[in-house]
Amino acid sequence: MAEDKPKQLQLEMPLVPDEYLTRQMRLRVESLKQRGEKRQDGEKLLRPAETVYRLDFVRQHKLQFERWDVVLDKPGKVTITGTSQNWTPDLTNLMTRQLLDPTAIFWRQEDSEAMGWNEADALEFGERLSELARIRKVMYFLITFSEGLEPADLRASVVFNQL
Repeated sequence: MAEDKPKQLQLEMPLVPDEYLTRQMRLRVESLKQRGEKRQDGEKLLRPAETVYRLDFVRQHKLQFERWDVVLDKPGKVTITGTSQNWTPDLTNLMTRQLLDPTAIFWRQEDSEAMGWNEADALEFGERLSELARIRKVMYFLITFSEGLEPADLRASVVFNQL
């Protein structure tokens, strides 16, 4: 008689816009413009189409990446870039060297409900999240919206198996 394996508990963890950090990074850009100063060497300034998101690892131990769950309400493209920053933007600016590779890119074509994505890179990125969850309580992302998308058009989460 075959023994049934216990079903793994799945956790769906949403990527949530971090309005405070996005505002702080936009203020940094404005401040530099007002004073006529340039960014620090290697500093990443937030572009208008970028928003900071966060993923809180509620149960961060022993997570195994299962899949991305991304829905775009209309056609367009989003690029999700992880950061290695443990953020304190009032003290530390985001540097380009803190942006993680690879990125996950998701898109939806005009006249289609189907989502496209860069599967190999997105899966590799997801597996890295499992590793980072072991040592972090929160992970930050820069999400770039293009082709007419904005934050209200995105619902994104990462699904993990709890081991």
